[in-house]
Amino acid sequence: MTAFSLEPAQLAWCAELRALAVERLRPYAEKGEPGRVNRPLVAELGRAGLLGRLFTSGALDLCLMRESLAHGCTEAETALALQGLGAHPVHLHGTPEQRERWLPGVADGSAIAAFALSEPGAGSDAAALALRAVPDGSARWRLTGEKCWISNAPEADFHTVFARTGPDAGARGVTAFLVPADRPGLTGRALDMLSPHPIGALDFDAVPVTAADVLGEVGSGFRVAMGTLNLFRPSVGAFAVGMAQAALDATLAHTAGRDAFGGTLRDLQAVSHQVAEMALRTEAARLMVYAAATAYDDGAPGVPRRAAMAKLLATETAQYVVDTAVQLHGARALQRGHLLEHLYREVRAPRIYEGASEVQRGIIAKELYAHLEDQR
Repeated sequence: MTAFSLEPAQLAWCAELRALAVERLRPYAEKGEPGRVNRPLVAELGRAGLLGRLFTSGALDLCLMRESLAHGCTEAETALALQGLGAHPVHLHGTPEQRERWLPGVADGSAIAAFALSEPGAGSDAAALALRAVPDGSARWRLTGEKCWISNAPEADFHTVFARTGPDAGARGVTAFLVPADRPGLTGRALDMLSPHPIGALDFDAVPVTAADVLGEVGSGFRVAMGTLNLFRPSVGAFAVGMAQAALDATLAHTAGRDAFGGTLRDLQAVSHQVAEMALRTEAARLMVYAAATAYDDGAPGVPRRAAMAKLLATETAQYVVDTAVQLHGARALQRGHLLEHLYREVRAPRIYEGASEVQRGIIAKELYAHLEDQR
């Protein structure tokens, strides 16, 4: 179905990406170890030219890439997205030296990036960061504390780390640092999570950083983090839409061919109406994701609200669609290795990471009331 106002060239590119995901990327994904960084897969994304596009594409192109890859290979989609999330602050706020040192490796897949924002006591509440950057002379600090639930940790080659450099509470006093993995005092451990992609914790024991490691300006780290999330939140929604579409496609094929009660499942109104609802919600989510991404690219007002709406609707929709698909497939969908068993594990995390659904609702309400006050 043609959605939004995509041009024929964009639709053709999406079809190419879906084929690429199945034919070139999925074989690498199937050889990977769950919960570990799949470096051969990341390298293949680099050879395909997709990682380099992270630094030249707008929000809509990012969404099209993530949706299309997710339809055929969620592992490839996630590997691409994590490279972008970890490296975007370097691309946008890094010094020429930082960009020259790390971005070529991200683009060709030889350097793995991580976005280290969440902490045990500051997951969705990003302003409650406790990782301390203790002054250690002029323009030098020591990072002390913990980061948790960090994708690509502890195997990443460098991390975008957010730490508190000032005593101010809340969003003020946070600075973003580029921290290579080989810094003394930096250790990590993998976490055994429901999601199959790599997630870990990082421990900072007086890790040294200097002014040369700062991304942006001292004290502007919260702005760096939120700017990155405003770009990537709609594309999290695109990831969800890709999974929802894959589940819907599988359900259409299954219900059209599965004999039951003297006909096929599609002949049962209770089934066909559920399939219609799955398609309705998926298309609605897709349209909102594309609209939010286009607003970001156009510099339109209300981007935080639009991004939050897109992520919220799409991730909640994908959860519904995948769950309904499992129900209509029956027990076969619960077998290890089935597409829907895989999607069922994948689909849960996006409702939490990069701001939980409850946080998105809070952002939407805050933006709505702020707009009301501006009108008065």
